[in-house]
Amino acid sequence: MNNNDVFKKLRVALQLRDDQIVAILELVDFRISKAELGAFFRAEDHPNFMECGDQVLRNFLNGLVIHLRGTKENPTNAMDVIEKNRAAIKSQSAPTDRPAPSKGAPAPRPKAKKPAAKGPSQNKKFDKAKKPAPIVEQVKYNNGKNKKG
Repeated sequence: MNNNDVFKKLRVALQLRDDQIVAILELVDFRISKAELGAFFRAEDHPNFMECGDQVLRNFLNGLVIHLRGTKENPTNAMDVIEKNRAAIKSQSAPTDRPAPSKGAPAPRPKAKKPAAKGPSQNKKFDKAKKPAPIVEQVKYNNGKNKKG
C-alpha cells in the first residue's frame, strides 16, 4: 500500500472534498492546488497520475490532527467535525423532487420560456451568490519555531 492509497482511503473514510483537503493542508502552511491534488487520486495508468510524496501525506496528517482535534487553546470534538462534514455533503447533493425517467420512455422536453423583460434580474439563480462560510477553521501552525518579525 503506497501513500496514494492511504490518502484515498482517508479521503473516503472522512468524507472530505478536494476544497476541504486544500484547506486542511493550509492549516499547516502547505499550499497545493486542486489540480495537483486530483493527480494523486487518479488511476496509476493515467497519464496525469502523480505519486504522493511523504511530505504531502505528512503535512496532510498533521493538518488533519488540527482539523479534527482543534488546537490546545480551542479544542474540538472529532465526531462533531465529521458530522458537520457529512451534513455539508448531504445539503449539497440533495435529491430533486423529480422521479427518474423509466428506461423505455423518452425524456420530457423542457417548456419554452418567454424572454425576460429588461431591467433588474428576474431570475435569482443568476444573481451573485453569497460565499458559504468555510468549513475548516483557520489555525496558525508555527511548528514550534520562534520567528523573528
